[in-house]
Amino acid sequence: MDAVTPSSDVFPPDAVEVARILGAWGVKGWVKIQPYAEDPQALFSSKRWYVKAPEGPFVVPGAPPLPPLLKVTQAKEHGDVVVAGFQDVQSRDAAEALRGARIFVPRSSFPTASADEFYWVDLIGLQVFNQDNIVLGTVVGLLETGTHCVLRVEAPTSDGPTGPATAQAPERLIPFVDAYVGRVDLAARRIEVEWALDWGLDP
Repeated sequence: MDAVTPSSDVFPPDAVEVARILGAWGVKGWVKIQPYAEDPQALFSSKRWYVKAPEGPFVVPGAPPLPPLLKVTQAKEHGDVVVAGFQDVQSRDAAEALRGARIFVPRSSFPTASADEFYWVDLIGLQVFNQDNIVLGTVVGLLETGTHCVLRVEAPTSDGPTGPATAQAPERLIPFVDAYVGRVDLAARRIEVEWALDWGLDP
């Protein structure tokens, strides 16, 4: 019996959303892209970008269906954005039809981070403990401030780590810098910080 090789068009189980298409760039089918990270190396790590439809304010009524996969022929930084061309997108109209599309790449394709660097996707879901080994909460997101990232840490409540399903748990905002973050243990799903219980807690 012959083995069946999975199609490369199948959405990867470890896909991570890394950017959004802003619209057409030029007249030859290139697009302008807004990467979510200041360093877009994760976006450049694969020549196959998986696509999903836009959400919220980016939805274009009556827009044609998006291709599930874009095969990148060239991509480069251009100021604060990235511009890219694709194998099957050859006109400005075809590029404009991609406006708002969300771009995903497999986490397994990301470049290996150095010992003191972490991808934001790997920090989501980690528990945060302070110097007294008290749980401050769980990382639910990150904010880019231009100078450094800030961890959005959802504080535990009496109803459980994330609070009751109908309530919005308070958040702590902790700068992801050496002055506050002591140790990140991805294997243990744990971040250790120098942070008091009453610091950075938004109701």
